Amino acid sequence: MNIKITGKDLKATEAIKDYIERKMERLEKYYETEDLDIQVMIRLERELQIAEISVSYKGDSHRAVAESKDLYASIDEDIDILERQIRKAKTKKERMNKDESIRVKEMEMLEETDLDGDIVKTTYYDIKPMSAEDAKMILEERKTQNFLAYIDVDTNKVHVIYKLKDGKNFGISEPEC
Repeated sequence: MNIKITGKDLKATEAIKDYIERKMERLEKYYETEDLDIQVMIRLERELQIAEISVSYKGDSHRAVAESKDLYASIDEDIDILERQIRKAKTKKERMNKDESIRVKEMEMLEETDLDGDIVKTTYYDIKPMSAEDAKMILEERKTQNFLAYIDVDTNKVHVIYKLKDGKNFGISEPEC
C-alpha cells in the first residue's frame, strides 16, 4: 500500500499519519495491498478541516471528500464513503461477471449439443381475440416485435400479423381450414 499524505495550510503530523495508515487498513480486505495507491490531501478552510482521499488500484479509482471541524472525523467519513464506493463497484463487477459467465455457459452448452435446425427455445404468450386493425396498432407500438398472434373476432381462428421488411406495411397469415 502506497500512501502519500500532503497538507495544505495544515501540517500532517505523525499522529495524523499514523491514524490515516491505521484507517486505510480497512481497505485491505478489498484489494491486494502492494498495488494500492492512496493519496490523502488535508487542508484547512476557515474553521473546517477537509480531508480528501483518492484510492487507485489497477485502473479503478475512488475519491471521497469530507469536511468537519475535526480532522479525524473528516478522515473517518472519507473512509466510510470509500468503503461504500468500493463495495458497490465490486458487487456490480461481480454481478456483471456472473451474468456474463452464465451467458458463456449457455452458449457452450448449445455448442456442445451440436444442434442443427432443432428447437432450442420455447416462449409462451397469451392469444387474445381482436380485430386485424387492433392487432396492427399493438404491433406498431411494439418496436422490437416483428409479429403478433391473435384470435380473429370474426372467424374465431388464430391469425398472425407480421411486419414486412419495408417497415411500413404488414402481412397476415390465416389458416386455410
